[in-house]
Amino acid sequence: MITPQENFDLQPYNSFALQVRARYFCAAQSLAQIQSALEFAQANTLPLLVIGGGSNLLLREDFPGLVLQVALQGIETLSVDAHSAVVRAASGENWHQFVCHCLEHEYFGLENLALIPGNVGAAPIQNIGAYGVEVKDFINEVTVLDIDSKQVQTMSAQACEFAYRDSIFKGRLRARKIVLGVSFSLHRQPQVNCSYQGLAHALPQDGSTPSPQQVFAAVCSVRRAKLPDPAQLGNAGSFFKNPIVAKAVYTSLQSKWPEIPGFAVPQEPQSIKIPAAWLIDQAGWKGKSRGGAQVYEQQALVIVNRHNATPLDIEELATAIIDSVWKRYQVRLEPEVQWVPAFDSTQ
Repeated sequence: MITPQENFDLQPYNSFALQVRARYFCAAQSLAQIQSALEFAQANTLPLLVIGGGSNLLLREDFPGLVLQVALQGIETLSVDAHSAVVRAASGENWHQFVCHCLEHEYFGLENLALIPGNVGAAPIQNIGAYGVEVKDFINEVTVLDIDSKQVQTMSAQACEFAYRDSIFKGRLRARKIVLGVSFSLHRQPQVNCSYQGLAHALPQDGSTPSPQQVFAAVCSVRRAKLPDPAQLGNAGSFFKNPIVAKAVYTSLQSKWPEIPGFAVPQEPQSIKIPAAWLIDQAGWKGKSRGGAQVYEQQALVIVNRHNATPLDIEELATAIIDSVWKRYQVRLEPEVQWVPAFDSTQ
C-alpha cells in the first residue's frame, strides 16, 4: 500500500518551476505501489496525472486529483554480442544518465540525444529526437501497465505507432497505459549520425570520422550553449513542434520569404519541415515577455520562467506566439509541451 500526500507542492516536480499544487501526490518506486495508487484514485473517483521528470509539462492550475510520479529505477543488459546490445531501463531513470551509461558500456546510437531533460519513460511517449536522431529507431519494446486491468503488457516498437514527436501513448492510449520500462537495441560498433548541420559544425573539421564520444561531447556543448538549464532557469525545453507543411505550401512561403529554411521529411516525401524557432524569431518574439514568462534570448523555441511566472503568463505568451506566426505565415504552431488541463491552441 502507498499513502498519497495531500495538498502537495508540485513546484519541484515541473521543470517550469511553477507554483501549483496537487490534491494528492505519490511517488511510486515499485509496480505494487503504482497499482496501489491507481486503486486509491479509482476508489475515490479522482482524476489521474502520471508524471516522470516533469520536464514536458505546463501545469495550468492546481491539479484536483492524484499526481502519480513513476520513479522506477534500474538498468540491465538483456543481451549483447559483437554487433548489438539490448538494454532495458526503468521509466524513472534519468534520460541523460542513461545515455551516459550506454556510452560508457560502448552501446552506441543514443549519443545525439544527450542532455534531453526528463526520464526514460517519456522517451517513447514523446518519441524524443534531436540532431538528426529519433528514439523510435532504437526502441525494441515498451513495457506498460494497463490502468484499467492493472496488468503488465509488452508492446513492440511497431505497436507504439511512432511519428514525429508522437506515439500511440499521446493518442488512442493516452491515459490508458503507464510506461514502466523501455528496451533499446543499440550498436556495438560506432555508427555516428552527423547529418544535422549545427552538430557537424561543432565536430572536428579535420576530415576524420568522429567517434560516438566526440558526437556526445559536441551535442552537450551545442545544447548548453543554446538551451537553458531547467535547474537554473525554469523551462520545458522546446515548447513548440517544428511544423510540417505540404511542399506546395512551402514553395508558396518561399516566394515571399526566400530565406525560409526547410528540411525533407523522410517518412513524408511530399512534406517539408520548417524550424519553428525561425518562424518565431522572424516574427519578432525572441526576448519578448508576458508577465514573468519570456521567449529565451538565445533560442526562440524555448519559453522560460524568468521572473516567477504564473501558468497564465506562459499560456498567454504561447498563444500570442501561435497567433502571431499564423497571421504572418499561415502556419499553425503546435505545442510540444503537454498542457494540463489540455488546451486547444487552434481556438
